Amino acid sequence: MNYIALLLLLGVVIALCIFINKVSDKFKIPSLLLFIGLGLIFGVIFRLVNLGNFTEYNIGNVVCSILLVFVIFFGGFGTNFKAAKPVIKQSIVLSLVGTLATGFLLGGVVYLIFMILPFGNISFLEALLIGAVISSTDAASVFDILRRRKLNLKYNTASMLEVESGSNDPMSYLLTFILVSLLSVNYGISNDSYAWYQVIIMFISQIGLGAISGIGFGLLGVFILKKTNLSSSHGSTLFLLALGLISYSLPSILPPAFAGNGYLGCYIAGLILGNSKIPEKRESVKFFDNVTSISQMIIFFLLGLLATPEWLIKVETLVPAVLIFILLTLIIRPLVVFSILAPSKAKLNQITLVAFGGLRGVASIVFATYAMSMLGEDNLPYDIFSIIFIVVILSLVLQGSFLPTVATRLDMISLNDDVMKTFNDYTDEKDISFFKLNITKNHSWCNKPLKECVTPKDFLIVLIMREGKTSVPNGNSIILENDSLICCAPSFNSDEEGFDLSEINVIKNSPFINKHIYETELPKGTLIVLIKRNGNNIVPNGMTVILEEDTLVTLNINKSI
Repeated sequence: MNYIALLLLLGVVIALCIFINKVSDKFKIPSLLLFIGLGLIFGVIFRLVNLGNFTEYNIGNVVCSILLVFVIFFGGFGTNFKAAKPVIKQSIVLSLVGTLATGFLLGGVVYLIFMILPFGNISFLEALLIGAVISSTDAASVFDILRRRKLNLKYNTASMLEVESGSNDPMSYLLTFILVSLLSVNYGISNDSYAWYQVIIMFISQIGLGAISGIGFGLLGVFILKKTNLSSSHGSTLFLLALGLISYSLPSILPPAFAGNGYLGCYIAGLILGNSKIPEKRESVKFFDNVTSISQMIIFFLLGLLATPEWLIKVETLVPAVLIFILLTLIIRPLVVFSILAPSKAKLNQITLVAFGGLRGVASIVFATYAMSMLGEDNLPYDIFSIIFIVVILSLVLQGSFLPTVATRLDMISLNDDVMKTFNDYTDEKDISFFKLNITKNHSWCNKPLKECVTPKDFLIVLIMREGKTSVPNGNSIILENDSLICCAPSFNSDEEGFDLSEINVIKNSPFINKHIYETELPKGTLIVLIKRNGNNIVPNGMTVILEEDTLVTLNINKSI
């Protein structure tokens, strides 16, 4: 397949993914599940046209691992630490201890499943590898459902799920990394050998160097952004992108026995930067939100492409995967969550929802591709990629689709909370705009005290400009002819509200020339809101005459009321 065909494929896939987002919103289906389905469909098409199976786990691992950096970095950058503060201790314990406990308990269960059922013998380390890969909950899946379905949960439960799912991928990767290193020695892939104390050193260095990298680059980034003007040409946003990549790469580049956890580094760096007052923060959040969305689309599509349907329905793959999902969802996850949250006197309905909200997703499948690429398909006694793939699909279909229903049945929906406050792209204060209002002789406010002037809700007069002087008014201030009032009101975002702003250039022979506004024939739902003339902006009324070389700014309503 040449590069032109690849570009064509990429364009088609992105267009389809955007359409899928719309379908997901309408039918309340997790969009990430549909991206995987799209990848599976293209995989089948490739085989039908004799392009073969796309099972290049090495390529898939490299691409997905890079894109996962953006997902995890934004998991920290987009989490509102202030909103999560009341539940931060429980969230961190769930993230660290909960992930560790889930990995070991599930590893033990997997070992028993393969011992009891005739699927071949596996070692305890090989069983633990499956437990490690699937031990973390998925931030992308959790964020997607909380945002799209606007699940306003009681007791700061949304923040708890967000912090846990955003921060436990590094622990899952740490366990996977250590087990892959040990198994590579057993399989003869690596000549290294690890004593028990070397495994402990590896564990400490992974957490320690990862945390140092995240804290160091996070604080360094805040310092540089506050002291240096990088705002021009989106410099601050691009600098944040560089910090995310460096905080991941630097600790990971060391030899395996002494390397740090890059995912932990980029998550902590993102958390520090996202919860600091830095320039262009809102623009940066929007940028990383878009980058993360694209990354998720590509990751899930590629993972679907890597999967082979006939391998997924094999008995030795399907049966263990279904058993793992059932035991993980109904026994292991609830047991771990209850053991951690019950001592903190959390309510039973909250514990139940947190247990059910432990969705599996993109990180687990990416870690499975890492294990396959490092250990080889022929060395592992099972198809770890297909097993994890099925578990994730079941989690997205069952847990993802029914999470809103379960939350409602458990009486966990809050009428007072707003889940969007738990993300850093939410602001408590509405954006406001300032504008100037000139008072003429016939204006209804002329010669009246401010307290008698009828103003709309959320409208405030903040300054009076009179004869070159400025004063801050109060209710008794008298408004006079020729005053200029500086007013403020909530901003209008045409994109969010479903309106378009466009421009019409009035050229020679235009039907608008020398006509009053009321005489113009415009499409239904279109209004001329501004005229640009000779470098000046004119707010028109019906009697305003349109001249040649004017630029008409029109507001177009693109949704019915």
